[in-house]
Amino acid sequence: MGDCKDGKLEVTSTPNQDNPLMDVAEVKGTPILGIDVWEHAYYLKYQNKRPDYLKAIWSVINWDKVAEKFEAAK
Repeated sequence: MGDCKDGKLEVTSTPNQDNPLMDVAEVKGTPILGIDVWEHAYYLKYQNKRPDYLKAIWSVINWDKVAEKFEAAK
């Protein structure tokens, strides 16, 4: 997620290791939350069960920190 030039929140996806701060990013902005879905991020615990990893990730996100980053990006 990142903020657009007009100050609106936008949900984006980037290839490889790219992120919205990089010159090569299609959508540029300030990231407030990132979820790594490359297999290396979850394989040891979830093997090839990416949906289980994505379901579980929501319970460990520090939402106070995300809100803080969102406020700072506005």
